[in-house]
Amino acid sequence: MLSRLADALVPAFGRLTVTADAGAVLAPGSIVAANHTSLADPAVVLAALHRLGARPVVMAAAGLWRVPVLGRALAREGHIAVHRGDRRAANALDEAAEALGRGRLVLIYAEGGIPRRTDAAEAAPEAFRSGLSRLARLTGAPVVPVGQAGARRVTSGSVPKQLAGLFTAPLRRPDLHVHIGEPLDLSPHGADRTERARTAVTAAWRTAATRLGEPAALAA
Repeated sequence: MLSRLADALVPAFGRLTVTADAGAVLAPGSIVAANHTSLADPAVVLAALHRLGARPVVMAAAGLWRVPVLGRALAREGHIAVHRGDRRAANALDEAAEALGRGRLVLIYAEGGIPRRTDAAEAAPEAFRSGLSRLARLTGAPVVPVGQAGARRVTSGSVPKQLAGLFTAPLRRPDLHVHIGEPLDLSPHGADRTERARTAVTAAWRTAATRLGEPAALAA
């Protein structure tokens, strides 16, 4: 339901385009790793994946389960609550591994949060936490890097700026772009798994941001 809803609503807030590398595959039981820049980008990524026939389980901050209606929908559809800084945090990886074992796609945001910037500009993904590489090592699942750009044009910055952006987006309809990269195998042992994943997601982000003419991507 969330994927269908995102695909229906996102076009009202922006102009979404989607591209993929020639070798990009969203095989059942894959981990989808995306960059996180805005409260809007999960909807953007879900809409893009839905257009490609993929409906992932999302690993998201546990606080969303306390939001009326949304929380019930998340629980009903089997999305995974991440309790950061809590002893229950490890449970999220176990639940994700079970979902992958059932052939579901699992969408994870390895940065662990939204950057604390007030502008609407794009920037490369910040440092990844270890959860992504641990999940890949545990399950052997391929990791599909996804880069999104433009979500900060919908909503970003302080709370008043986020609300203003959200309310005006249907009039502005900013450009949004999602790029799907080739899958990675992070299951072998190695200290560089997390950095390899970040490098791949950064490359996908750079492709998406370049499509939008974002200065940070063009400068790189």
